[in-house]
Amino acid sequence: MTAIAQPWGMPGQKLVLASNNAGKLHEFRALLEPLGWQVVPQGELGVSAAEEPHATFVENALAKARHAAQATGLPALADDSGLCVPALNDAPGVHSARYSALHGGESGDAANNAHLIQQLKGVANRQARYIAVLALMRHPQDPQPLLAEGVWHGEVRDVPQGQNGFGYDPHFWLPELACTVAELSDHEKNDRSHRGQAMRALLQALRSIEVTP
Repeated sequence: MTAIAQPWGMPGQKLVLASNNAGKLHEFRALLEPLGWQVVPQGELGVSAAEEPHATFVENALAKARHAAQATGLPALADDSGLCVPALNDAPGVHSARYSALHGGESGDAANNAHLIQQLKGVANRQARYIAVLALMRHPQDPQPLLAEGVWHGEVRDVPQGQNGFGYDPHFWLPELACTVAELSDHEKNDRSHRGQAMRALLQALRSIEVTP
């Protein structure tokens, strides 16, 4: 059954986040709730995780947003993001969240980081970039979903530093700041991060269109 689109752009408007990742939920709430959005993870609305079969961030983001919008009838925001390391042919890429498990290891951030460091053993080039692609479906049949991208350049360090953030943050070194992402405050991270960049681009796109479906 096709879900019915709900009114868009009202104060306190619910926006379903097509993720149950606690770290992403924390970051998106910090970015969006001051603007009047009520960000709700899809799991609280009984929505299962979408398949992510695609080779690109943009295709996976669209698939996740469409799935959540279709299931709820609400505007849906999805992000597909990850770490790309040129020395590893841009791995882990779209498989960043399950990098270790795909190679027979454990699941989770610690295992993913350990696998990444193992793959880079003896590799001199440690350049890396975080990529985030956001897709916002204003309603389930939205023919013109909003897309935005952010890129954050850094390096991979073997030894983790910092207690904040999630994912690869403790190993993602920022030369210009002489620290890892996990050593930044939430405000500092949102101000600089790939996801923060993408969100600002998305908000700019929202201001330039009609917001009534």
